[in-house]
Amino acid sequence: MSNSTNYVFVLDASKKPLTPCQPGIARSLLKAGKAKVFRRYPFTIILNKLVAEKHQGLLLKIDPGSKQTGLALVSQDGEVIFAMVLVHRGQQIKNALERRRNIRQGRRHRKTRYRQPRFLNRNHKKGWLPPSLMHRVLTVETWVNRLIKLAPIDSIAMELVRFDTQKMINPEVSGVEYQLGVLAGYEVREYLLDKFNRTCAYCDAKNVPLEVEHIQPKSKGGSNRISNLTLACRPCNEAKGNQDIQDFLLGKPNLARRILSQAKAPLKDAAAINATRWKLFETLKAKGLPITTGSGARTKYNRCRLDLPKEHWIDAACVGEVEQLTILTTQPLVVTAMGHGCRKMVQMDKYGFPRKGYQAKKPVGGWKTGDIINFVKGKNIGLKGVRIKTVRSKGNFDIRHGDKILSVSRNHIQPIHRRDGYNYSF
Repeated sequence: MSNSTNYVFVLDASKKPLTPCQPGIARSLLKAGKAKVFRRYPFTIILNKLVAEKHQGLLLKIDPGSKQTGLALVSQDGEVIFAMVLVHRGQQIKNALERRRNIRQGRRHRKTRYRQPRFLNRNHKKGWLPPSLMHRVLTVETWVNRLIKLAPIDSIAMELVRFDTQKMINPEVSGVEYQLGVLAGYEVREYLLDKFNRTCAYCDAKNVPLEVEHIQPKSKGGSNRISNLTLACRPCNEAKGNQDIQDFLLGKPNLARRILSQAKAPLKDAAAINATRWKLFETLKAKGLPITTGSGARTKYNRCRLDLPKEHWIDAACVGEVEQLTILTTQPLVVTAMGHGCRKMVQMDKYGFPRKGYQAKKPVGGWKTGDIINFVKGKNIGLKGVRIKTVRSKGNFDIRHGDKILSVSRNHIQPIHRRDGYNYSF
């Protein structure tokens, strides 16, 4: 690998994508006045003239993931000239929807306007996905569209992996047992009673009422999967609360090890990939570009054969048929989905109905939370690429610099990248 950053995207005067160039060449074009900065993230320049170029098409490779998705642009010679890691916010969306659901359920038990519960009036179209999962598909689609506008992409390759959750739990499962699953003929409680010999997992108490208990608390990301459930007596369950099992059994490492040995790896991420893989494939296929797929086993084989480290963007470069790769960048662009902050806020009247005609206040002088700025004045001059955390009407904004929150004047800053719902870093 060579120690270099991503190549720079180049557009001609008609915004036609040209072959990306090295950062040094882009710097020379900017200094000579032959080009201007078109976009900061990813860095793109636009030339002052039209160019009739017969470019070599690039291959966009994608490694979809539950939390992060890797993308890489590979030339026909096997050179990786651009890489990025897209960080999703599916869990944040899920948490926000759960908070909204809890608030709406709570309203039915308070002395407020009654809202009729809805159960059988929700019809989803074929191929519908929950918002937290559909977000992963839409963010990948957004960045594929952006890269197609910035680079001469001729084809797409993606990893179409399928995780067999039954085999991940028990590799030897087969036949009728595979078809029925681990809970065939059992209720969850009866399954746990049989699995843990009708004893408390923490104190081995017998012949006492036992409660279903989450090994990893739900408040800390635990799931309702059978591999995350155990049995505990009432005193042990109350004593553990929402503690991590390692903290609760701090003085009993052998007991913690025994319980954790029964808990399998969480399969929530695998389920998310299973649910979105074909939706993403159909979405990318609709772009009209040739698309190929590769298995996860081939991706791992290519990466191990080329002796490359385990990274999302490197896995993306290794998707499909790969003879040889030349990594020309070791500094991928990390793009974190932050949301657009455009949720509609409506004030209520004293009866609980939305007040008509209310609109959110307009941004202060064109500034918005999420704008990326440089400092051109003041004591923080020289600080670059900082994201605005809070916009205030008085003109003093909050920014996050490291672990500190700084208050700055809008007269001391200059915008370099307007908010587009993402945060950028390297």
